[in-house]
Amino acid sequence: QGRRLDFMMQEFNREANTLGSKSINTDVTASAVELKVLIEQMREQIANIE
Repeated sequence: QGRRLDFMMQEFNREANTLGSKSINTDVTASAVELKVLIEQMREQIANIE
């Protein structure tokens, strides 16, 4: 279960990276950075339940 969640977080992180790198709009880029922070927090929580 934990591995599947960790894999999902990796995929979310990749998508956030793509969103941030391809964005022209600074608001979208800032949102992508915030998203990456939230994803990292979720990864930490997942690590705690493994």
